[in-house]
Amino acid sequence: MTGDGMKFDNPMLSNLVGYAEQGKELALSWLTSPAAWSQFGLLIAAFLAAYYLTRAVTPSITKVLTPPEDQKNIVATARRFVLMFLPLLLPLLAYAFTGAGEQVTRAIFDSGAVIAFGKRVFVFLAARILVNKIIYDPFLKLVGKYLLIPVAVLYTVGLLDPIVAWLGGIVIAIGNIKFSVLAILRGIAFGSVLFWLGRWSNDQGTAFLKKQKEMRPATRELATKAVEIFIFGAVFLLLMNIMGINLTSLAVLGGAIGVGLGFGLQKIASNFISGVILLLEGQATVGDYVELDGGEAGTIIKMTARATILESYDGRWIVVPNEDFITTRVVNYSDSGSANRYEAPFSVSYDTDINLVPDIVEKAVTTHKDVLDKPFPPDCELRGFGDSGIDFAVEFWVEGIDDGKNKYSSDVLFLIWNALKEHDIEIPFPQRVLHIKPGESLPEA
Repeated sequence: MTGDGMKFDNPMLSNLVGYAEQGKELALSWLTSPAAWSQFGLLIAAFLAAYYLTRAVTPSITKVLTPPEDQKNIVATARRFVLMFLPLLLPLLAYAFTGAGEQVTRAIFDSGAVIAFGKRVFVFLAARILVNKIIYDPFLKLVGKYLLIPVAVLYTVGLLDPIVAWLGGIVIAIGNIKFSVLAILRGIAFGSVLFWLGRWSNDQGTAFLKKQKEMRPATRELATKAVEIFIFGAVFLLLMNIMGINLTSLAVLGGAIGVGLGFGLQKIASNFISGVILLLEGQATVGDYVELDGGEAGTIIKMTARATILESYDGRWIVVPNEDFITTRVVNYSDSGSANRYEAPFSVSYDTDINLVPDIVEKAVTTHKDVLDKPFPPDCELRGFGDSGIDFAVEFWVEGIDDGKNKYSSDVLFLIWNALKEHDIEIPFPQRVLHIKPGESLPEA
């Protein structure tokens, strides 16, 4: 600071002091001006009119926009979304009434500075209500608190334009790419909102596609990924345009990314392409129970750009790179709803008429509600003559995996046991015959 008045060496500080002095002079002029007092009166009248009108119409608007609790369709969701913004009605009505009063005061007094200031105050109130009462997302709330409200304050006091001009004059250059500090801040602000909207739109689109049960699971997953890529690709291009970055200047950066993909990121690229191939072919999709050569087995619960997530029946999540589904052997137990064959072994005594066993066991297994008649009905086969009994096995087909909530083999063995007991057929247990030669005695224990 120098001794000649309030002058600062820093141009920004000098400008701020100048704006403060102008604000002081403006406030004094308002206090002594009849036109200013008239405008203050109009501001108060506009606010009171907006306040009472808001109180009068809010119950009716709430009743119209509130859908029944059991409605979950897109119209009900849209009505609930619009209802969230009802607290903005008061400042917006005050702004509209003030705008109408501004035309009157300018026509009478040829002045509307106080009215213009009042309108900016109502804009600030709207921003504050939006951040404090409407936005619930933690990230957006943080952006609103530390970016939107400060900007609204600067706009209200009339300092937004000079600060924007000052930030726009600070240019940062990285190679051939040049952008200002203002572009960075604008990119952060708009990028936050755009990517949040992109995420929200993607979630809504994914939920809608998941409900389309007539589509094959693989087709649903592929459509979900296509929507995700389209939304976030559009968000990125729009953000680059907002920041003022010429996409042609990103050619060097694109080349560097290409080299990176060729070396360090080739696995990621391989897994991404493998995931697209899996979705296109539909040989393994969400809901299928698969087993890989490496021993990983479980139900596919999610397919991401990089990996496929399996959930085993003991509750563990197994993350398998998509490339493994292309380069190794994969057994799919539930592809396209195909049935699976299982068998339940058992034995009967050598005293049994084995010609009766197949018919008895097949009829018993057929009574199980999940056992199928197609592609083949239950089939009881003689497998061999064992040490303690005659070995049989019954083959049966079901739709599902014999694990987790399904107990097919256990249920079938119960049916076999009960059927054999009902027909007095003995199920043998291991027995040994001990021969003692004359003159020998049993060994002592």
